[in-house]
Amino acid sequence: MRALAIDFETANEQRSSPCSIGLAWIEDGAVIRVEERLIRPRDMRFSRFNIAVHGIRPEHVEDAAAFPEVMEEFEEDLGDTLVIAHNASFDMSVLRASYQLYGTVSPDIDYICTLKMAKKVWQELASHRFNEVSRHIDFSFKHHNAAEDAHACGEVALAAARKLNVSALRDLPMKLDMTMGRLHAGGNSPCSVKRQPKVGKR
Repeated sequence: MRALAIDFETANEQRSSPCSIGLAWIEDGAVIRVEERLIRPRDMRFSRFNIAVHGIRPEHVEDAAAFPEVMEEFEEDLGDTLVIAHNASFDMSVLRASYQLYGTVSPDIDYICTLKMAKKVWQELASHRFNEVSRHIDFSFKHHNAAEDAHACGEVALAAARKLNVSALRDLPMKLDMTMGRLHAGGNSPCSVKRQPKVGKR
């Protein structure tokens, strides 16, 4: 049941402006390691809205490494195991835009989205926002801290696996009629869920 949950925070509205990444390693049904790295965006433009969300300011990252140096530490893990993210389309777009900005090639990444997963597993919930799903599985965390978000994402995936009696996280897409996403040098094939046919009224 090896997997890697990730979460990005960005400095502004541009997806190529990550200022923090959180990662949570999952093995044998538990989150075994959590890390966070600050990232120095190329143009150092921080929007007031983004600062209000995550609290990271330019002075916090002025001595941090740039995206390529930060990601070099984790690329082997990213390309070697299943990657999990809540609202994965955002985090994958951050990866893709940032690799493009620096002219480097993204590793091939297989990924699944715990937001799409939660909508299938806990259909009774009125909202599948990250904090609501985490509250439902009784996991407390500080939202918009990248490390804690990654940890929570891992716990959501593990809770879904337990609920569905799935022993390997890679088996979750099959159980949920979900197509695994794939980020690669040529682009991105998104994680998707097969829509249930609507039942017509008689």
